[in-house]
Amino acid sequence: MANGYARGDGRIGIRNVVAVIYLVECAHHVARRVVDLADDAEVHLLGFPGCYPNDYALRMMKALATHANVGGAVLVSLGCEGFDREGLAAAIAQSGRPVETVVIQQAGGTRSSIEAAVAAVRRVQQEMRQDERRVPMRLSDLVVGTICGGSDGTSGIAANPAVGRAFDRLIDAGAICIFEETGEMIGCEGPMATRAASPEIASAIDQAIGNAETYYRAMGYGSFAPGNAEGGLSTLEEKSAGAYVKSGSRPINGVIRPTQIPGDPGLYLLDVVPDTPPKFGFPNISDNAEIVELMSCGAHLTLFTTGRGSVVGSAVAPVIKITGNPETFARMGEDMDIDAGRIMLGDATLDTVGEDIFDLVLAVAGGAPSKSETLGHREFILGYKSIEAVGPACFPGAR
Repeated sequence: MANGYARGDGRIGIRNVVAVIYLVECAHHVARRVVDLADDAEVHLLGFPGCYPNDYALRMMKALATHANVGGAVLVSLGCEGFDREGLAAAIAQSGRPVETVVIQQAGGTRSSIEAAVAAVRRVQQEMRQDERRVPMRLSDLVVGTICGGSDGTSGIAANPAVGRAFDRLIDAGAICIFEETGEMIGCEGPMATRAASPEIASAIDQAIGNAETYYRAMGYGSFAPGNAEGGLSTLEEKSAGAYVKSGSRPINGVIRPTQIPGDPGLYLLDVVPDTPPKFGFPNISDNAEIVELMSCGAHLTLFTTGRGSVVGSAVAPVIKITGNPETFARMGEDMDIDAGRIMLGDATLDTVGEDIFDLVLAVAGGAPSKSETLGHREFILGYKSIEAVGPACFPGAR
């Protein structure tokens, strides 16, 4: 693999991003204008819109602002929000990254704050360049996540199992791989438990899926959209089985929660369902919310399977999009990185497409842009949630 960016905590990044972070919706416009004026593919916009404080959001933002792909940060605060800007800035500085804060109420308003924050971005970039260290990166330094969105009948037959083959290859080479969507794997807890590395992890898997089922029953909503039915899926069970095969066949080494970063190689299940009865609404309101939680667990990049088609990317961590539907690839090829629809047409096997995905992971980790990066997609969303920092099972070597 190519060289990566050395971080003070021992991790290695595949990108070197400056995160411009708004700490309340009132500061969103200023932060967005700063990113626009920077006109730099390595300056990304992150933020939390709420004013009422939330422990989950603070933990998430600390994890994201010190992500391996982030080299420095500029915080944009209105000045009276509930977010702990001093605590976030201290966590970033403690990680060895340069950080500056612009408070709009102190800087003089919109124009003055934009000017101050643009100057802060330039200073942070200069400090990053001075401190930059490129070091060899191995597969054992890499964390890869996966999600699916806009699934159809081809997802569980082609794209998802091809990702599973790629996961097996990555894990065998020493990488950390993370899959999630416990709400979309209801009914798969039995097969998953047989792959658990210990009885405790098997119990944690069962607990996580049970919690998801309870939560969705209380919400009165299961993860099955009209587009899924239009795409040929008939039941939630069918969708669940298709989602599950993204995980491949290797043992499951632990169940983790958002912001928990596994320290040892292997496969991990990320449980993102809240611990409490519904309080803030649907727990993950978009695919990007799930990508953000994968990033909080250290994912350098995300494998995103989509049968119906999706155009999103992500701030901070590249997204590689894979479709199992040949019609979708023909129609939306400008957004798709991998055509797993070749499997449906008999032109490729799961193993060959899995190898293609593995090779593309190495290329993107080495600096090659994914389609979403080339197109400028840097979507980001972070909302309220009630979720414990510590997951339902022990997992080895957590950072």
